Amino acid sequence: MANTGKPSRPILGAHMSIAGGVGEALIRGQQAGCECIQIFTKSSRQWASKPYSKEEIENFKRNQIETGIGIVIAHDSYLVNLGAPDEALRIKSVKAFIDELNRCEALGVPTLVAHPGAHVGAGVENGLKTIAKSIDEAHAACKGFAVKIALEITAGQGSTLGHTFQQMAQIFDAVVEHERLRLCFDTEHAFAAGYELRTPEGYENTFSELDKFIGIKKLAAFHLNDSLKDFHSRVDRHQHIGKGFIGLDAFRRILNDRRFFGLPMCLETPKGPDLKEDIENLATLRRLFKN
Repeated sequence: MANTGKPSRPILGAHMSIAGGVGEALIRGQQAGCECIQIFTKSSRQWASKPYSKEEIENFKRNQIETGIGIVIAHDSYLVNLGAPDEALRIKSVKAFIDELNRCEALGVPTLVAHPGAHVGAGVENGLKTIAKSIDEAHAACKGFAVKIALEITAGQGSTLGHTFQQMAQIFDAVVEHERLRLCFDTEHAFAAGYELRTPEGYENTFSELDKFIGIKKLAAFHLNDSLKDFHSRVDRHQHIGKGFIGLDAFRRILNDRRFFGLPMCLETPKGPDLKEDIENLATLRRLFKN
């Protein structure tokens, strides 16, 4: 389902398991009170998975209508490294990434969120060029697709790239069909990478810089996660909303920023099978929105 007309509020949800079939994620999302969800298109721990059956696709689309969850985004597998200096691994990653794009297209999922990649010792500049090359190959294999790739700001752990807006801009600029690229803003990753969100000045500076290097209009999704580690830790560790080092004020600013109304904002915080934590975090976020 397409999202028609920009809502006058944030659209909140969470990452949902696809255990039992990709359509089951929507049922879980409804149980947790989600208005949008994020999914893996297949097991995130496996390189290959059998294609969706016609029945799986039909079930997903039927559940989307029945649950009223109009916006679904996907996240690519953590195995994929589009910046891999090892050519065999890079080719394997691109092939898997193309499969993910095909799965999104089959389901009608408009956005595939992806970590840009890691240079694994090859150096930043080489890594950024490799990522752009890999995206170009994926785009070439998926001509005419509606699904867009949304590169996710990273925490900058290890040799991971994409932890500065400048690095992201270099990737965008180097990709041939850069108009097909979007950005996903993860609050924990940005905070860990050194982007201040806790003060009014820091918040404004962060999004002014994002707008300067990439453009606010390129934002396609948010991941709303508090941080288990302190500012500029370069560590990717998510915490429940208001329970970490970011605190509630930053999330209040994001939720009430009219520039972001209508964009999917998904939790990626720890949870159990009963989704209790998602329900609690979503309730916290909704209280922060000044309706």
